[in-house]
Amino acid sequence: MKRLGLTTLAILPGLVLAGCGEGSTLAPRPPREIPLPTIPGGVAGLDRVMGQTGNALIALFGQPVADVHEGGARKLQFGNATCVLDAYLSAKGRGDPVVTYLDARQTNGSPIDRASCVGALSVGRR
Repeated sequence: MKRLGLTTLAILPGLVLAGCGEGSTLAPRPPREIPLPTIPGGVAGLDRVMGQTGNALIALFGQPVADVHEGGARKLQFGNATCVLDAYLSAKGRGDPVVTYLDARQTNGSPIDRASCVGALSVGRR
C-alpha cells in the first residue's frame, strides 16, 4: 500500500507540470481573422457609387444578386467571393432613384470597408 502511494506521489508533479506547457489545451486560442483584401481607391472609390442610378451601378458591377423595390425605395445587392454590397436608392425629386446609402460586408458576414468592397466588385470590370 505504501508503495502505491509513493509511486503516485512521484508521478503527480509530472502530471501537473505537463498541463502548463505551450501545448496545453486549457488556454483558449484567439479566433482566426480573415485578411481583408487591399484594394486601391479608398474613400475616393465611393464617389463612383454614391448618387448614381441603378443603371449606372449595373453598368459598373454587372447584374445584381438581388433587386428589391419597396415603395419609392430600391435596394440593389452585388456580390462576389470577396464581399457583398447593398446599395440603397431613393428618389430625389422627379428623377430616377439614386444611391443614398451603402452597406458592405465580407461573404462570411465580417465587416469590410465600403470603398474596398466597391473596388473588389469593380476589379476586372473597368
